[in-house]
Amino acid sequence: MCTSFKVEMLNGSHAFGAQAANSTRTVTTKDNFKMALFLASASLGAGTTAYSATGELAATGGYTAGGNAVTNATAPTSSGTTSYWTPSASTSWTSFTSSGSFDAALLYNTSSTGALAVAVFTFGAQSITAGTFTLTMPTNDATTGLIRIA
Repeated sequence: MCTSFKVEMLNGSHAFGAQAANSTRTVTTKDNFKMALFLASASLGAGTTAYSATGELAATGGYTAGGNAVTNATAPTSSGTTSYWTPSASTSWTSFTSSGSFDAALLYNTSSTGALAVAVFTFGAQSITAGTFTLTMPTNDATTGLIRIA
């Protein structure tokens, strides 16, 4: 999870589900999120504060700059002392040829000013030629949810 995201959550800057209006946020709809893929040479991590095209895969070969929209049909919930949220569908790039080796995905909020970073997910380096790349979402629960706060 990006460190800036933790502060922004406390300040009410992100809405993963619909909510009642309050003094911090007057918008009651959930925010929109995207997942973008980044080259193995990119420097992403807890210090990432916002989406930037620097180090992102080139917008060629079936990849669009900024990545894919994340399906956000599952409301955040909790179990015990853990709150969690997972996108309601995996995200895929089809007929995809990567512009280089990539090993990270950035989840970011497109509804916020500045495309605020939520989390960086790393995996083994990938290089795809005319194939499908899918980021399979985990089970939405307190143990494996994509975003968990305990």
